[in-house]
Amino acid sequence: MKKGILIVVGLVVLALVGYTLWFDKASAPQVAYTSITGKTASTDSLKGKVVLVNFWATSCPGCVQEMPELKKTHERYAPRGYETVAVAMSYDPPNYVHAYVSDKQLPFFVVLDSQGSIAKAFGDVQLTPTSVLIGKDGNVIKRFVGVPDFTELNGLIEKAIKA
Repeated sequence: MKKGILIVVGLVVLALVGYTLWFDKASAPQVAYTSITGKTASTDSLKGKVVLVNFWATSCPGCVQEMPELKKTHERYAPRGYETVAVAMSYDPPNYVHAYVSDKQLPFFVVLDSQGSIAKAFGDVQLTPTSVLIGKDGNVIKRFVGVPDFTELNGLIEKAIKA
């Protein structure tokens, strides 16, 4: 009898977890962005695109390591409805960010999160790099802490663009 109850409870738990993973997608937070070049965007204005929001800092070795791949990924998918928003952390000196962006010729939207409000809205991001992939519907597809596996990331982007 106890074994039967445990099996039923286990199946109910699995069903709830499956339902949550399948149907209960987390929405990206409503955030407004102003790039270092003065362009503006928001979560709402980016709906309809697949978006990677990347939290980074010029002093972060993993961030510097991943940036060339982020640039390649952006250049590969931007013509197909993909956008990268690179959010420089509040502790990153603005002049360092400007110099890095200029030196590396980053082709995407770079934001100074000087008050830390964007990082807070995305779950109080503290660790860099952290990236959040958002689908065309505005729902979070995946959150990466650390340098992402770019094969996996590119596969998720491909799938999301086709959706």
